[in-house]
Amino acid sequence: MKAVAFTHSKPITAFDSLEDVDLPMPVPRRHDLLVEVKAVSVNPVDTKLRLSGEPLGEPRVLGFDAAGIVREIGPEVQHFSVGDEVYYAGVPTRPGTNAEFHLVDDRIVGHKPKSLGFAQAAALPLTALTAWEMLFDRFNLPRARAAGGILLIVGGAGGVGSMAIQLAAQLTGHTVVATAARPETADWCRALGAHHVFNHQHDLATQFSQFSLNAPEHIFCVTHQRQHFKKLTELLAPEGAIGIIESDATALDISALIKKSGTLHTEYIFARGILKSPQITAQHRTLEAIAHLVDNGTLRSTMTENYGKINAANLKRAHGAIEAGSVRGKIVLEGF
Repeated sequence: MKAVAFTHSKPITAFDSLEDVDLPMPVPRRHDLLVEVKAVSVNPVDTKLRLSGEPLGEPRVLGFDAAGIVREIGPEVQHFSVGDEVYYAGVPTRPGTNAEFHLVDDRIVGHKPKSLGFAQAAALPLTALTAWEMLFDRFNLPRARAAGGILLIVGGAGGVGSMAIQLAAQLTGHTVVATAARPETADWCRALGAHHVFNHQHDLATQFSQFSLNAPEHIFCVTHQRQHFKKLTELLAPEGAIGIIESDATALDISALIKKSGTLHTEYIFARGILKSPQITAQHRTLEAIAHLVDNGTLRSTMTENYGKINAANLKRAHGAIEAGSVRGKIVLEGF
């Protein structure tokens, strides 16, 4: 089967940073679905893994988000049949989705939204799951339109921020404040439902004061947490909560958070799938819920660019755009 892989950690400008390869067809076991991949999207975690410096030797296929068609099922699969159209985010402990066929545990897979094509659907899984789990599993925000508090989303125009804005604006009563640094990304956040958009390159406390907003009870820092963390703890309401998703939390000073009796929540989208958590099937249920919300018009896909066929050249373009920090929403690739 066709796939795109890397064998050494190299700058994306290197001619062999990503390569087109041919690999054996995988065979499903236990809970596995064998999915014919129709579309994928690219996430910052793809670039981080490519640059991680791990010794490889054998080609490694990256990619987590995918939408496609189930072609075979393992003996313990419960939720799907051959021919089902699905979407999901895989795990880093297995080969990735940048391949014609891919194995994934059916407990972390959802049926694709019927109203979306494969490309639009592939933009959703990783970011939708990350945002949902932080807002509703970690922060435990009530899914009700009754009056709520203030939620600050730092980095609102990226993939996770784009989904967090929609989920909070549509499913909760919270006032949603997002941050963005450019006019076009600020407009994107407003279009997704943010009530206010501030610039995280300027003083956030001053901007809150200018709009007579109380301190946020919940802050979801999607990006550059080390850069923002100290000021966010100062901004946070007493007994509030901060949520982070990046992996470099060892450098964070939480002393100011402790003095506010604040809480720190972490979200690692792959924990349930890698560790086979008792809550692993919650990701299947969440993706089913997301599909329903898309199909009834509550949520929209965050695909902003389709780079064309799934091949090394187009994936290198996508990695380069993500590393440059110029992406709004999600980049998708479709077909081989």
